[in-house]
Amino acid sequence: MKKFLKIIAFAAIFPAFLAGCKAPVAQQSGKEDIAYLLFVSPNTYAGKKVTVSLDNQKPFSVQVVKEKKSKRKGTQYGVKTGARHIKVSYEGKTLYNKKIFISTQEVKQIILP
Repeated sequence: MKKFLKIIAFAAIFPAFLAGCKAPVAQQSGKEDIAYLLFVSPNTYAGKKVTVSLDNQKPFSVQVVKEKKSKRKGTQYGVKTGARHIKVSYEGKTLYNKKIFISTQEVKQIILP
């Protein structure tokens, strides 16, 4: 009879032991260390491709999005965070030439004329 009571007591306590054991879960380490640039223009350069140079490195082409009062949609270009020098030109004419600071996961809008 004592063995029977021990078995019942153990069976009642055993699920509590299992509840304390959890399977390993993948840990989330935080946000990616990247920022984004979005190039917009009200009229003139909307829909055109402009040339962008970051920190005087090799230039690349980007698509300019028309600036609207509603939600802006367009291609966001991923860049490193921190202080960055951005130069935007179109057919040899400099449209934007500034040093900016962008932080993690920030979408910085570069507004062209």
